[in-house]
Amino acid sequence: MTKIKDRVAVQKSLRIGQACACFHLRKAARAITQLYDDTLRSAGLRTTQFTLLNAIRIAGPVTVRRLATMVVMDRTTLARDLHPLERQGLVSIESGEDRRERKVNLTARGIQMISRALPLWEKAQAQVAKGLGQERLQRLLGDLTAAVALTRAGEKHAELMKEN
Repeated sequence: MTKIKDRVAVQKSLRIGQACACFHLRKAARAITQLYDDTLRSAGLRTTQFTLLNAIRIAGPVTVRRLATMVVMDRTTLARDLHPLERQGLVSIESGEDRRERKVNLTARGIQMISRALPLWEKAQAQVAKGLGQERLQRLLGDLTAAVALTRAGEKHAELMKEN
């Protein structure tokens, strides 16, 4: 009887492993992150740092709250990831209009770092595009954007329910 239950449990686990969107997204994210990290290493950046620097460049001086929303990170994790960038002189973090608000901006050194790392990022991006094909990559990016939008819609709905 126990062996039958174990077999059923293993079969369920196999189905979960095959169908779980979270598992497959995280697995793919780890693999792609390793590729970009390996390529960006000579610039002294990890891909998480490179993407944060680019997000800050896009947003200009930006509050930690707004940046966290843009990159879909909780503020605590974002603050922890920003500290090494601040220590390296790549970003500045200053008080905002409100004492609780913090504004993040790129420094001249941060802009130089992006310029230095950009050709490396382009190399990693080209490798991914070549491996997947440009059309498939564009579909993947669209699908990932839709997945983020799906979760953002759920969060907005939950916030509205709390207010009512």
